[in-house]
Formats: sequence, structure tokens, C-alpha cells
Amino acid sequence: HIQDVAQRGGGWLDADTVISSNSYEAALYAAGGVIKATEAVMNREVDSAFALVRPPGHHATYEQAMGFCLFNNVAIATKYALANYKLERILIGDFDVHHGNGTQAAFYDNPHVLYISTHEYPFYPGTGSIEETGSGAAEGTTINIPLPAGSGDTEYLAVFEQIIIPAAIRFQPQLILVSAGYDTHWADELALMQVSVTGFAQMIKIIKGLGDELCDGRLVFSLEGGYNLTALAASIKATFDILLGNTTIEDPLGQSPRGFEAPSIAPLIKKVKEIHHLA
Repeated sequence: HIQDVAQRGGGWLDADTVISSNSYEAALYAAGGVIKATEAVMNREVDSAFALVRPPGHHATYEQAMGFCLFNNVAIATKYALANYKLERILIGDFDVHHGNGTQAAFYDNPHVLYISTHEYPFYPGTGSIEETGSGAAEGTTINIPLPAGSGDTEYLAVFEQIIIPAAIRFQPQLILVSAGYDTHWADELALMQVSVTGFAQMIKIIKGLGDELCDGRLVFSLEGGYNLTALAASIKATFDILLGNTTIEDPLGQSPRGFEAPSIAPLIKKVKEIHHLA
């Protein structure tokens, strides 16, 4: 369908997603780029990889392109890695401001994939409630952390330290893929979060530490959202700096000037830990 629409010169796939005559080819390159990044990491050509791809992917389902996403790049690369490298456990972390409904759906009944999402909630696409935890043998391998608007560095780091780290250690992944969406930055106008470049750097440092500890550093990042180009560029540069071992992180935008009152997420963290039996 996407190829047909592109060959006709482009058009709308849904209320949010428009494509041009070149979008189908671009989407193939995006999905293929994440596969190549995964191959490079698994073959130890590189320690870690970041696929700077567009269009993003985590909203796309098997049946439907949606939310600016045509093909689900991370889900495709995950299935490729499971099939071609005989892996038993892959962790997908998703810190985009929107819930990755397509990625969750792809692995909701697959016990070999742990999907963890932090996202603004309630928000597009409406999925990602705390009660969505996986089905059948995969019960517990979907962990949704639906954060209230206004959450910033402090809230995200608390979630990483109290939920994501223990969940990852318990799962013992052999590969970590990350849907890296930077639209939680305070300057991004598509959402209402307050994360800074420094906050992203701290989160990436935790992810890198988990990769080093659990799966010999095998990390693959794929770009998802991020719509303020200044904030996006600075956040990606900080990500590169952490992955390369640089200790000096530049944050040209600083902390949020919005002055939103920080929400209390202690009850949310407590509930997620109870549902997923995290000490």
C-alpha cells in the first residue's frame, strides 16, 4: 500500500502521516539502516551503533503506517536479530514521548523480547497504560511507565533507577535496542515534558552501563521523534558523547524555563514495581 501511494506521487496514509513519491524508498533505507547497525554490533564491527534514520518507526504496526511512521524499524531489526543470531533475549527501550504502540504489538506475546516504554500519558496514540503487560507466555515482558505531563530529568532518572535497571538486570538481555525519541525535551512543542540535554545524557549513561554489564556493550539506537532541531541536535550529540566515553557534555539550552510544577510520580513507580514484582 505504501509503495502504491508513493508511486502515485504520494498522499495521506492517515490523519497524521503523509508521504511523498520518495517516502517508500526512504522508509526502506531507514529499516535497512537499523538492520545494518544491528549486524555491525552483533558481528563486533563496532561496539555500539546509532541509526540516524527518518522516517521513524515505533508507531507502525504490521497492518498500518501511522504517527509519521511507515515501517517499524526497531521491531524489524529485533525480529532480524532473533532469527539470524539465535538470540533468546532482546531488550527494547523506548524513551520517545509517545508510546510505541507498534513495537508493543509486535512483541506482546513474545517472551524473548522485553519492551519497556516511558511516555507522556494520556497522549497520542492512547495506548501504553500500566495494565498493558504482555499476554500468554509473555506476561510481564511489556513494561509501560506512563508519565504525567511536566515530568523532567528528576522523574525520568527515578524511573530508570527504580524500574528500568532492575527489570533489565532480571531479564539479562543479549542485545539492547533503543527507540531514541528526543521529543521529551522541554523545547519540543509537540509535548509537555521537561527533560534537558543533560537529562538525556544521564539516561544514555545508564543504558550504556546496562549494555556493558549485561550484553558485552551490544547497543543499537534508532532515532524516533524530536521536532525542535536545536534540541534534537544537542541531545543526539550528547548521546554520541556518552557512547564514545566523552566526559564533557554540552547543554546549550539548559534547564526548562517553563516553570511547570514537577509532578509526583512516587505512587506510579510503586504501582509499576508491584505489578512487575520489582523489589
